[in-house]
Amino acid sequence: MTKEELIDKLSDIEWEDFEVKEAKSNLPKSTWETVSAFSNSNGGWLIFGIKQKGKHFEISGVKNAEKIEQDFLTSIRGGKFNANIDTIQKLYHFDDKKVLAFYINISSQKPIYYGSPINTFIRRGSADMRASNAEVDSMYRNQTFGTKTSEIASNTNRLSINNTSLNRYRDYMSRYNPNISYNRYSENEFLEKLRITEDGKCTYGGLLMFGNREDIEKHFPDFRIDLFEIPGTSYHNANLRYTYRLGEFENLWEYYFECFNRLKNRVDVKFVLTSEGFGQELSNGLISIREALVNMLMHADYFAPSKSRIRIFNNHIEFYNPGGLPKPIEELRTKDLSIPRNPILTKLFRMVRLAENAGFGFDKIEQNWLNYNNTKPQYIAEFDSTIIELPLTQDVEKDVIKDVIKDVEKSLSKNEQIIIREIRRNAKISAARLSEILNINHRNVQKSLSKLKEKGIIVRIGPNKGGHWIIVEHK
Repeated sequence: MTKEELIDKLSDIEWEDFEVKEAKSNLPKSTWETVSAFSNSNGGWLIFGIKQKGKHFEISGVKNAEKIEQDFLTSIRGGKFNANIDTIQKLYHFDDKKVLAFYINISSQKPIYYGSPINTFIRRGSADMRASNAEVDSMYRNQTFGTKTSEIASNTNRLSINNTSLNRYRDYMSRYNPNISYNRYSENEFLEKLRITEDGKCTYGGLLMFGNREDIEKHFPDFRIDLFEIPGTSYHNANLRYTYRLGEFENLWEYYFECFNRLKNRVDVKFVLTSEGFGQELSNGLISIREALVNMLMHADYFAPSKSRIRIFNNHIEFYNPGGLPKPIEELRTKDLSIPRNPILTKLFRMVRLAENAGFGFDKIEQNWLNYNNTKPQYIAEFDSTIIELPLTQDVEKDVIKDVIKDVEKSLSKNEQIIIREIRRNAKISAARLSEILNINHRNVQKSLSKLKEKGIIVRIGPNKGGHWIIVEHK
């Protein structure tokens, strides 16, 4: 039978993920890897008495269901794992065959392992994979979800805070949230009450938001937010690795504005004046992009080896965030659950009305993007990362391509621009054909090609006859 037919037979199970084991008489050794993987990832059903052959399934049944069940429950609650594991269990009868199903919940005590920490597994697709040291460390940090960036950053003080960023934030607050009491506080009261500092020292959250870069890097050596513009629908089909990469900035407050200014070019906006006389840009697409950006900055695991990253492709925008979610994404999308990883950062963004007062903002991202271009965001939630993808419509894609071409070619001569255009169309184009298109002699074509090679824009692969051109990263 197919997966769908099996699911139909076990119709009272809500299928999120599942693993089948034949287990006719005994529990297979791979059982414990799957228990660990489900506990550390998104949960799932472990089913005994099903045989899998490729994409097809066969109900084989277990010979002694009571023994299998008892052995399994005794092991997961009797010391085999580093923490007790609660399950939901079901018994099914198919003629004279019995099938046992156990639902393994996501654990709040990750990492879950058996024997020793080396036996920590995670779920990747339909496979159980041994967790790396970095992934195990991430799970330990998740045990302190919502507390890590509230701790004090050692060897910091008021001088660790960037004055320009702090003043810019306070000015922004006075304009966009004028009635809030924090506007009336002295600088020291402001810093302490918002927990940017505590007893004169910076919290990790305060340092990340407003710190001087050199002070931040003492605690986060590879501090950065990446933003790439990539001329393709993926890395694999892009002619260049990227046409734009965001530079380095002092702190998260400065990164927010730089990222937002680059992202807003990807959506249509209109400019209006508020009742207070301030300029305001309005667009459902802009609201979604801002919410996704702030969500990424508020909920990132800044102690993880990977970094927050925005990739702008021709047909979608991708927000990648290191750090898993505290609950399944479906639950966070449907409920106003406020469980921030970084409470200080979350409050700082909310105090200037750049984030919602409750929840993760998934519903706001989704509804506004749907209203903007009639497409729905896509979510990919792993135990140690979250990705939000915002699809771009065909019209936006054309505008992006125009911007990409403009960025790459703005420093080139007219002939060089035409050569790049023609190579994009045909990587095997000959110098003779270029001579015809440009209406110049062969010698001048060779000169232009040599200049493009010297600039590192094109590379010739293979001989003059039978070879082809590659457009490489513009430098």
